[in-house]
Order: sequence, then structure tokens, then C-alpha cells
Amino acid sequence: MAAGGEQRIDKWLFFARVVKSRSLAQKLALSGAVRVNREKVGHAARIVRPGDVLTISVHERVRVLKVLDPGLRRGPASEAARLFEDLTPPAQRGAAPLDLSELDESAFDEADVDELPVR
Repeated sequence: MAAGGEQRIDKWLFFARVVKSRSLAQKLALSGAVRVNREKVGHAARIVRPGDVLTISVHERVRVLKVLDPGLRRGPASEAARLFEDLTPPAQRGAAPLDLSELDESAFDEADVDELPVR
């Protein structure tokens, strides 16, 4: 970690578990898919600080993350979640998982199941 809570963006992306490896974080930063405070990142050594807002386009999704802290290591997901605040609008975060406890079994007929195609 650099002085004053600063860190290279590729290390931060890796520590925050945005990508799976440091080399992928470098490629992401160089690809132009990352912005820091609305400015495109031109190199993997770009410094980020607490308070910076990152806009990241990964896997056809756009995430908006506010940097809260530089990371010390790539730890578990619970540790990584403390590095940022997710500002992505809820509609863009993906569909909520289906809650099976609210599923009404009477909505399904045996006839519906019999009509399913068999592979």
C-alpha cells in the first residue's frame, strides 16, 4: 500500500475481487473499461484514493464503486466488500434471486410437467 491510503488501480481491482487475477485487472484498466471520477484510466498504475468513484464495465454490466479503503491483500469476499461502497443502481445490479419459500406449488399442474420437452 502506498502512503496516504493510495493504491494502484490494478491492485485495488484485484483486492476488491472485481476480477480474478492481477493480470486481468491490468488488462481491464488498459482496455478503457474503467473510469475514475469520470476520467478514463489510461494505465494500470493509475492511483486511486478513498473517496474516488470508479465506473467499471465488466461482462456487459456497469458497476459504480466508491473506494473506501485500499486493500492489504486479496482476502475473502467479506474482507473485499469493506473496500468499497456499491453505488450501482439496483436495477443494474442484476435480478434478485428467486425466493423459493414464496413459491405457490398450486400454480403448477402435473399436466404442465407432462408437456415439457424431453431431451
